[in-house]
Amino acid sequence: MPVEKFKANFAEALEEVKQGKKIGVLYGKSKKPVAMLVPFAEEEKGERQIGILDGKAVISFRDDFEMTPMELCGL
Repeated sequence: MPVEKFKANFAEALEEVKQGKKIGVLYGKSKKPVAMLVPFAEEEKGERQIGILDGKAVISFRDDFEMTPMELCGL
C-alpha cells in the first residue's frame, strides 16, 4: 500500500490488521517497501527451561578462594 493511501486510510488499515491481514507500506516514486504492519501477537510464556548449560559449563574455585559459592551468588 503506498504511503499516501496508508495515511488516508489509516483506520481502515488498522481494522484489516486486526482481522489478521498484513499490510506493507511502500514509499517514494519507486514504491520501495519500507514497513510492514502486522497483527500484534501476545508472547506465549511457556515453562522456563532450567539447566540448559548442564554438562556444558564447569565452575571451580581455587583452594585459596575465601568466598563461599553462596556468598558469591549473593544468597
